[in-house]
Amino acid sequence: MTQTAIPFHFMRGGTSRGPYFNASDLPADRDELTRTLIAVIGSGHPLNIDGIGGGNAVTTKVAILSPSQTAWADVDYFFAQVSVQDRTVDYRPTCGNILTGVGPAAIEMGLIAVSGDETTVKINAVNTGARIVAKVQTRSGCVHYDGDARIDGVPGTAAPIELQFMDTTGGATGAFLPTGNLIDMFDGIAVTCMDVAMPMVIARADAFGLTGYETVDALDKNSDFFARMEALRIKAGAAMGMGDVSGSVIPKFGLLAPAMDKGTIAARYFMPWKTHPTMAVTGAQCLAACVLTPGSIADGMATIPGDRPAKITLEHASGNIDVIVDYELNEDGFVLNSAGLIRTARLLARGEVMVPDTGS
Repeated sequence: MTQTAIPFHFMRGGTSRGPYFNASDLPADRDELTRTLIAVIGSGHPLNIDGIGGGNAVTTKVAILSPSQTAWADVDYFFAQVSVQDRTVDYRPTCGNILTGVGPAAIEMGLIAVSGDETTVKINAVNTGARIVAKVQTRSGCVHYDGDARIDGVPGTAAPIELQFMDTTGGATGAFLPTGNLIDMFDGIAVTCMDVAMPMVIARADAFGLTGYETVDALDKNSDFFARMEALRIKAGAAMGMGDVSGSVIPKFGLLAPAMDKGTIAARYFMPWKTHPTMAVTGAQCLAACVLTPGSIADGMATIPGDRPAKITLEHASGNIDVIVDYELNEDGFVLNSAGLIRTARLLARGEVMVPDTGS
């Protein structure tokens, strides 16, 4: 068997991890790229035993970086969600957790030069067109990963990476409310379909007979809920103008419930065929926007902060995540200016990943 060696950096970004590649080291042809990424991850086996995936959707993510083709950004970030078992790759979504590692990875790859103790990296999210500013700690001329920042879902502490998301509304569907409605009904369930950083279908947990405080394991074992959720998600996806979404990981699905531990609201996020062990960065922004939007499914479920920007604390399955939302309310309704988060990342390994010759 002949194999091709491809340079890569293996990083944890937020509460996800995966390989980060320089686009110049990967095939330009989309079909060949798909075959390569499936081999890299080992898609097709629940443990990804013949690749470097981790057997979970949060550990089968791929970031592909290149010098930006836009005038505004420094680096283009192209995201690929590789399936765990069915040998497919979805290029439609983006991932805010993996995005956390883009700034450090771009510096490690030599795509971005260090500029002082803190290096600002302007990122163009190719999949959605969103613009993000990342601030990376770069003392002594290199990326520093040690620090005091802590995020729920990751052990220990690390250097903070400040992310400021711009232009996140309507990235996938072209509209803040893709159906044109604050509330839609599908299969007798009221939902809000919203596109902020990630297109989502959002419902109240009690509409499914759930509390919203269930563990990840309890939710993943609830096959009746997942069957109802998926049927609803497919109908909502069509209503959002996204066509047949049965084979796509977007729109994502979220459940909300009143907070139970001093947060703003409790939330569970789905990827969508498994429960997210923590919370997606993109999903957190969409859920926070939903909480702040009068008339949405979240209306009346939370005490809205009086300050602007507003800090929305989402209670997820492994702790909390804070989203700082700069917004306005006017005659057109909710207007999002930007959303910010503090995350962390760490370089885990670097070298070459071996891809077997498939003969194709």
